[in-house]
Amino acid sequence: MDIEQLLSRGVQDVVPKKGLMEKLRKGDKLRVYLGIDPTSTTISLGNAVPLRKLRDFQNAGHEVIFLVGSFTALIGDTSDKDAMRKPLTPEEIEHNFHTYKEQASKILDFSKAKIMYNGDWLSKLSFTNIVELAQQFTVQQMIERDMYQKRIQGGKPIGLHEFLYPLMQGYDSVHMEVDLEIGGNDQLFNMLAGRTLLRAYKNKEKFVMTTPLIEGLDGRKMSKSYGNTIDIMDPPGEMYGKVMSMTDDLIIKYFLLCTDVPIKEVDEVDQALKAGENPRDAKMRLAREIVALYHSKEAGDLAEQEFINIFKKGGVPEDMPEFKLNGERNIIDLLELCNLVESRAEAKRLIQQGGVKVNDKKADDPNAIIHLEKEMVIQVGKRKFAKII
Repeated sequence: MDIEQLLSRGVQDVVPKKGLMEKLRKGDKLRVYLGIDPTSTTISLGNAVPLRKLRDFQNAGHEVIFLVGSFTALIGDTSDKDAMRKPLTPEEIEHNFHTYKEQASKILDFSKAKIMYNGDWLSKLSFTNIVELAQQFTVQQMIERDMYQKRIQGGKPIGLHEFLYPLMQGYDSVHMEVDLEIGGNDQLFNMLAGRTLLRAYKNKEKFVMTTPLIEGLDGRKMSKSYGNTIDIMDPPGEMYGKVMSMTDDLIIKYFLLCTDVPIKEVDEVDQALKAGENPRDAKMRLAREIVALYHSKEAGDLAEQEFINIFKKGGVPEDMPEFKLNGERNIIDLLELCNLVESRAEAKRLIQQGGVKVNDKKADDPNAIIHLEKEMVIQVGKRKFAKII
């Protein structure tokens, strides 16, 4: 990837862009980092956008750091929230970041990258250290942020601890002495705090690169709290189906931010859509490309065939989870036993909404008793299937 594309594809802003471009053109090797707070057990395609940009710098020969916010998650970042975020417990954080490296390794090469935890240094700061950090900022700088203004106008509380989050994230840059931080555009204020602190403590310039946020399946920002994510650990069929379910206006954005399809080809897809080509065909290619990235080309092809079989031919997947059950079961119990729902409440809601089928017949009574038979197919929504054997 050339320097122009490194600074443009999947990038919203660079501060300051001219200086970073000059360093790259001189061939300087940079220390680049991305931090992710382990607020969930999964990494979504939204999280993957800045992670993929970190990979681009890794491929260009720069030193990259994947930073797990093991301490900052204790505070809770509210940069993209309209209310105070519930801080996680140390136990929740430990549980959540347990799988982060495994997931991130689908994108980053950890044989050439560092993984670090900011609890290693932030937990050791004294009250004196925190006061020194706070002296670099004013209340006006903090309070002028849009999210706080909206909460003030709406009469919603602002926790004093929330002002500490940018200080903590900013100090990460000081401790690691980085040259560049990458993050979503909602992180701009926090990343600029690191630029301020690194200059104050080390007299060193830090560059900031923001990436665009992507919308989730319902058109809102992709967020685990909204339940609208596509996660990089989703099974191939589910991942493919989720991509196919999103709105057509997101196709090109996803091609640019979530795939490695060359920009020239993305432009050709864009022109074809504008000329009236059926967006379904472009979306099918997009879904295939995304599945191939996180699973394999073969998995992408198979997911596409299953999608065609299910949605175009009215069939069922050839490969689905199988469960050895017999006798009679309440429909809600059956959905739980087949791992088709997260909870009994979700099962009841889906049944009442007509989203559950048994052998292609709707099961709309939460109290129904199902007499189990071999080869019986249980379906939830459009993408979840299970077979009784």
